[in-house]
Amino acid sequence: MPVGTARMPLFDHLGELRRRLTVIVVALLIATFLLYLVSPQLILFLIQPVARFLSGDPITDVNQLASVLNVFDPLGGFTLRFKVSLFFGAIVTSPIWLWQILAFFLPALKPEERKWVVPTFFVGVFLFILGTVFCYLVILRPAFQWMLEQTTGFANILANAQEYISLILLFEIGFGIAFELPLIVFYLIVFNIVPYKKLRKSWRTVYIVLMVVCAMVTPDASPITMLLMFAAMAALYEASLFVSRIVLAKRIAQQKEAEALEETEAD
Repeated sequence: MPVGTARMPLFDHLGELRRRLTVIVVALLIATFLLYLVSPQLILFLIQPVARFLSGDPITDVNQLASVLNVFDPLGGFTLRFKVSLFFGAIVTSPIWLWQILAFFLPALKPEERKWVVPTFFVGVFLFILGTVFCYLVILRPAFQWMLEQTTGFANILANAQEYISLILLFEIGFGIAFELPLIVFYLIVFNIVPYKKLRKSWRTVYIVLMVVCAMVTPDASPITMLLMFAAMAALYEASLFVSRIVLAKRIAQQKEAEALEETEAD
């Protein structure tokens, strides 16, 4: 898709923004409408990691969901199906809306910075999907087990379909966004916002910040979820520094030489 010229009047920028937002909204609406038709199957898929907490037997078809999930208002079914369809629609159309966002800012970048847009675009899509998969396979089951165990001994849990699915989607979106951390670190270094050396030396501070962020954004406030999320983000942070050091080796070396020259002149 075209990315436009680097210099444009204000109203042309607004027109460009409106055009790209229109593309995003239309693509998302089409995907959501089509996925709405199969949303019961998508709900069945989402509930699988926590199915054993709802029923002693495996839930293998949509009809079994009716025996374990409950909706408490007339619009509950529509709202739930639309929410699930919108979530999966955002995943399916992620290459479209991510590219539209990147393409809008692309003209403002320098030529040597633009070369990173396409590779990091694919990486960004991959990382978001990886985050949702990690959450689905690793996080949901222990997180729900911890939450449901807090009710043991004083109350029975009546499974509200909207609450269960909304919480699952919140987990998925949170981890999908969290897994974009390597991309953020890479761009901080590429655009010279924060030098590689400073990020490398400040790892203790970064780890503390990551732990605080994990404690704040985990929906269930579970120490298990928080630690799993922190471990994943710490590993992603280290991986992003490792990749940045390889890909931007020349720039990092030049920065070290410049710092060494400044120290020599200062002496």
